Amino acid sequence: MARREISAGCVVYRYRDGGLEVALTRPKGRDAWALPKGLVEPGETAETAAAREATEETGLEGELRGKIDTVKYTYTATWEDPPGRVFKIVTFYLMEATGGDTSRHDWEIERVEWFAIDDAIRSASYTTERDILKKARSLAKPR
Repeated sequence: MARREISAGCVVYRYRDGGLEVALTRPKGRDAWALPKGLVEPGETAETAAAREATEETGLEGELRGKIDTVKYTYTATWEDPPGRVFKIVTFYLMEATGGDTSRHDWEIERVEWFAIDDAIRSASYTTERDILKKARSLAKPR
């Protein structure tokens, strides 16, 4: 039987020269571009966890602008002995970048890069996250 993980994450965005850009992460040891996300800790709201994880994994600070959607999927934790099945629920929020520095990401992340939104949708490694990025494209508004 799969164990359940409750996580939260963000689409961190900014407008540059009139165009929408989003930050994607490259987790260490994985050939993937992903959105920042992580476990909701005891006593933490999903919103607080999303903002914390986004800042830890991208080095960026920002303001939440609303909920995008919740996705559910199952994966195998191949690093465990024996490998375990995980049923994961992730709620994603829109976060407008207000500061920070992408070089200040945490140890779990190899790189953070800004992508034009359409390039991010093409580059994101996971179908569920590509769908989240498409929804974010219609929700993100310049100030």
